[in-house]
Amino acid sequence: MEKNLVWHKVLDNKNEIPEGRVKTVTAGHKGICLTHFEGKYSALDNRCPHQGGPLGEGSIENGLLRCPWHGWDFHPCTGKPPGGFDDGVEVFPVKEEGEAIFVGLEKEPEPEATVSDIMVETMINWGVTKVFGMVGHSNLGFADAMKRQEQKGKLNFYGIRHEGAAAFAASAYGKLTGKPAACFTIAGPGATNLFTGMWDAKVDRAPFLALTGQVATQVVGTGNFQEVDLVQAFNSVTEFNQRVQSDSRHAELMSLAIKHAILRRDVSHLTFPDEVQVRKAKSNALPQSPENRITTLEIAPPKQMADKAIELIKKAKRPLIIMGHGARAHKKEIIAFAENLNAAVVTTFKGKGLIGDNHPLGCGVLGRSGTPIASWFMNEADLLIVLGASFSNHTGITPKKPTIQVDFDPLALSKFHQVDVAVYGEISRTLDIFTDALKGSTNTIDQKPEIAKRWAIWKHEKEKRLTETSDKGLSSIAIFEAMNKLAPKNAVMCVDVGNNAYSFGRYFEPQEQDFLMSGYLGSIGFALPAAMGAWAAVGASRPVVAVAGDGGLCQYLAEITTLVKYQMPIKLIVINNHELGKISKEQRAGEFDVWQTSLSNPNFAEYAISCGAWGKRITEKEELETAMQQLFEQPKAGLLEIIADVNLI
Repeated sequence: MEKNLVWHKVLDNKNEIPEGRVKTVTAGHKGICLTHFEGKYSALDNRCPHQGGPLGEGSIENGLLRCPWHGWDFHPCTGKPPGGFDDGVEVFPVKEEGEAIFVGLEKEPEPEATVSDIMVETMINWGVTKVFGMVGHSNLGFADAMKRQEQKGKLNFYGIRHEGAAAFAASAYGKLTGKPAACFTIAGPGATNLFTGMWDAKVDRAPFLALTGQVATQVVGTGNFQEVDLVQAFNSVTEFNQRVQSDSRHAELMSLAIKHAILRRDVSHLTFPDEVQVRKAKSNALPQSPENRITTLEIAPPKQMADKAIELIKKAKRPLIIMGHGARAHKKEIIAFAENLNAAVVTTFKGKGLIGDNHPLGCGVLGRSGTPIASWFMNEADLLIVLGASFSNHTGITPKKPTIQVDFDPLALSKFHQVDVAVYGEISRTLDIFTDALKGSTNTIDQKPEIAKRWAIWKHEKEKRLTETSDKGLSSIAIFEAMNKLAPKNAVMCVDVGNNAYSFGRYFEPQEQDFLMSGYLGSIGFALPAAMGAWAAVGASRPVVAVAGDGGLCQYLAEITTLVKYQMPIKLIVINNHELGKISKEQRAGEFDVWQTSLSNPNFAEYAISCGAWGKRITEKEELETAMQQLFEQPKAGLLEIIADVNLI
């Protein structure tokens, strides 16, 4: 028998385990309790037959090896229990070569496909290849299946420091690409930490896939450690929400989860009991793919509504196009339509950057985070053409103008008030129909000279604000004017919540950048983990920049170590005013006392350096452009900390 054994070196130096001691080692994939007793080295199965306790973490007491969990005793060499019981542990051959110790095991059989293997391969076939999460005791079987696919180069797993960051990263990935990434956690607290990011994805209509471990089926309902009914817990936030069982149609469940996420632009969740993850797949089980399983989304609008919209456009002289986040995938087609129509274009805050502020028809952001240019053109317009926007209070689209609304979701049409023409259809397909019908029959004026004039007025106003200075720190306008000059033109930019976001919307002038934010949920802490999701989507093809306040950054500050570990060259700009400035402002506006909004912060730059990233802190305006240039030139992750005055926003 020994001739067929595979010998695994488990110790380089046998002196690592003194007489009368035990140690956990690994031989191949097998956990071994290595003992040194009465001059002999022995190898026992590391799992106590009682509840699987790790014998290698136990001790030898009165000549017996004692399990550290519940005190079961075994002989340190034979593995037999005292008293003639039959619940001993298996013993394996040991040999010494020089100072090294080897354990002999039979050759491991080729691994058989598990339920997890089938589901992971199905997930990859559907294009879900980026996973953010944390490996733990109740998801090890599924993690092992993902490891095999990562070794084949088919999947990327990013181990984060907090599951909430994984959820924000997956949400940002979905917002940017229109495709789901996955987040992956253990049962109980790991899963419940996803909740905020899941809601962020849901309300901003981002496809999202959550994969959670679960306690073994046999202990469900017994109040087991970390037992939470995750299907019930996530019912309010999910569009598709299922517990995977041993006899489920496993590939079909994964396909349906991803299909719902993509087509509904919503959240899907699957939870996997511990024993199901490692169950051998049926011999005829095969992974699925999306081939002939998903329909095209090029939905043409009903003719009656398209004709009605076309007639309104023909009459318009000063049309205004309003682009929301839902128009992200169609921005080129929308800009071409605007150019043909001579229509001014504004965006919602979530849609910032869908048209550059340097475009002759671009008028910036509309609403509370916007510019006076956008609101001026809305007031002067004689027709609003709203594409992929939700009419939120923050944006403030007027109900007093004739309005055409186009959206892929019929429930989003006329959601908050009646519009003149509600067009259900995919935006690009709808604009193709409009363009063909409008050739040679529009009567719009050229609004470009007025747009240029209004931009000149606003830029003059910004120049005056730039003169405002303070001994407490820099002004927000100074920070964003420097970013206007130096930020990479094709960057993906992730912004947090608070005064930093309002100033970003008002003062930063996008060119070709994309922007990601926690829109309807407005969750603080979004920027840094969102940047991780954006980087997973674009890789080395585009720079990724995160802009955060000190309050938001501290929520997921430890994720800087994740940037370093996975060599994500994300550039982080933190505006540090030692205060939850937006909340202080709201307290004053509501005629309350300012209370509990001051912050005690670390030196963020020194913290970044301690994590292995580049870091620099500045306090003077004269340092700003040089420091920001240094940040953007870094080949690795970097953090620029700017001390700011909370009152200069």
